[in-house]
Amino acid sequence: MSDTQTVTTWYLEQTSPADLVPAREPESARGAADGGDGGDGVRIVRAGVPSPEFSRFLYASVGADITWTDRLPWTYARWTAYLERPLVETWVAYENGTPAGFIELNGADSAQGDTEIAYFGLLPAFRGRRIGGHLLSYGVARAWDIAERWEGAAPAKRVWVHTCSKDGEHALANYRRRGFRVYRTETEQEPIVPTPGPWPGA
Repeated sequence: MSDTQTVTTWYLEQTSPADLVPAREPESARGAADGGDGGDGVRIVRAGVPSPEFSRFLYASVGADITWTDRLPWTYARWTAYLERPLVETWVAYENGTPAGFIELNGADSAQGDTEIAYFGLLPAFRGRRIGGHLLSYGVARAWDIAERWEGAAPAKRVWVHTCSKDGEHALANYRRRGFRVYRTETEQEPIVPTPGPWPGA
């Protein structure tokens, strides 16, 4: 049995806020600022307090069946340091008060005008119900206006993301539907990495 796999990675970008093609919202969608209690429908809210426990839960739960492994070995301290960086934001979709998925933005290269969609996805039980397209549309819009929430940050000039053949089968098409364009493709052999599990006590 081979201990490597062939992985294709696509890099995609938008170069103007006008590139974003919003998805149709679920009928039960509610805005993050509508003043509701989060108990009904779909809402998208920014996780305003850096929380390694919550972010690792989202990462591990969304990525468990699509081979997200790169952050599984991260220590609590590394998660904390990353989440406390300026221009790192986590936006979470909730359905009836339950976390359904997340989109993580990283504007660390804002000096060059770049904001990255670092991670995006839904927990398996919430896929196929138009929540993903809505969350991605909302998250990309927040990537474009990220500088408005961080003092001294430069306005975004480009929003980019990469996805690979290990991700969900609809990931590439979903990004393209939202107006992203492929600007680079890479194919390489990667080791098959076992899941090491959480840090003690997680």
